[in-house]
Amino acid sequence: MENMYKIDLQDNQATNAYNEEIENQVDEKRELRQNQDLMSKKTKKTFLIICSIAVLAGVLTGFGAFKLKNKNSGQVVQNVTIEDASKVKNGDVFGVADKDTFADSATGYIEKGGVEGEGSHKLLREGGESQTVALTSSIVDLDKLVGTEVKLYGETHKAEKAGWFMDVGRVEVLNVDAQAPLQTLE
Repeated sequence: MENMYKIDLQDNQATNAYNEEIENQVDEKRELRQNQDLMSKKTKKTFLIICSIAVLAGVLTGFGAFKLKNKNSGQVVQNVTIEDASKVKNGDVFGVADKDTFADSATGYIEKGGVEGEGSHKLLREGGESQTVALTSSIVDLDKLVGTEVKLYGETHKAEKAGWFMDVGRVEVLNVDAQAPLQTLE
C-alpha cells in the first residue's frame, strides 16, 4: 500500500510538473501574442507616420516646383477683346509678359484661316508658301490681330500638313497697317 501511495505521489508530482509546464507554455504564448500585437500596432503607427511624411513632402515639393516655374512666367500682359480690337496700335504687346518663356519666334503678317485645316490662323512670311506658319492660341485672340504685322512668340507643335505649327503665347504688334507679303508660286 505504501508503494501505491508512492506511485500516486510520483504521478501527482509528474502531473503537477506537466501542468506547470503547460501553464508556462500558455503564458509564454500569451506574452508572445501580446508582444506581436504591440509590434503590429507600433508597425502600423510607424507605417502611417512614414506615409504621412512622404505625402506631405510630395505635396510641398510639387507646390514649390509650381511656384518656382511660375515665378517669372505666366503673367498675361493683356488679351485682345472685341472692344479694343480697333484700338490696337504699333508696339502693343499681348499675351504672356516674358518673351523668354517661349523657345520659338517668327515675324510676319497674320491672316485668318489655318494651313490645310491646321490652326485657326496663319502667319505669312517672306519666301512664299513654304515659309507660312499655321497658328493657334489659347492666350491671345488672333482674330483681332488679322491684317497686322507682328512678332510672335510661342511653342512649336507637331504638324501633319503645315510646315510649321505654332501655339502662340505672346504677340508684339509691329505694324497695324501692314500689307501681306507677296506669295510666290513654288
